[in-house]
Amino acid sequence: MIGILGGTFDPIHFGHLRPALECRQALDLQEIRLIPLKVAVHRPQPIATAAQRLQLLAAAIREQADFVVDTRELDRSGSSFSIDTLTALRAEYGATMPLCLLLGADAFAHFLTWRRPHDLLKLAHLVVMTRPHSAAVTEPALVALERQHGTTAPAALAAAPAGYIFRQAVTPLAISSTQIRQLIASSLSPRYLLPEAVLALIERERLYR
Repeated sequence: MIGILGGTFDPIHFGHLRPALECRQALDLQEIRLIPLKVAVHRPQPIATAAQRLQLLAAAIREQADFVVDTRELDRSGSSFSIDTLTALRAEYGATMPLCLLLGADAFAHFLTWRRPHDLLKLAHLVVMTRPHSAAVTEPALVALERQHGTTAPAALAAAPAGYIFRQAVTPLAISSTQIRQLIASSLSPRYLLPEAVLALIERERLYR
């Protein structure tokens, strides 16, 4: 099984990395593909350049061999839609490889506003990274979707290429890229919120000041 985690990663931090690692270990994923977006659809545009964000990502995962930086959204023109990325990954990995799209509970709450959400489930499983006290899903259509596609069995993900929604409990780390950028802009240190190698690059390049 392959894990897929997208985002601006502006900058990448432990709130991205630790939950991804927990998913990899809990679900026995072969690798996690970290895919930085180019043009955001549901969030503000990145502040650091694509090249700078790639540098930060490479530094963050240098010692984690099963984490891989995937540049396909940066290499593609236009907005970064998950449907396009998953279509490309499915073509690359073939029809039978289970693909697991990792997303936070907050992102899942808006899943039905994504482009072609039902087609996404034909291409990959959704692994919703759930922290204690995450808000419950209340939107009726999303409740119905999770009822139809939900599973509590990790083995179900391995047995099918796509189609399930699975909730994976992860460590609650209340860290955000926005918080880190604000600290830096205020001349305060974000140390211990992100890998030291990432912080060293931010300081060297004077990012987010």
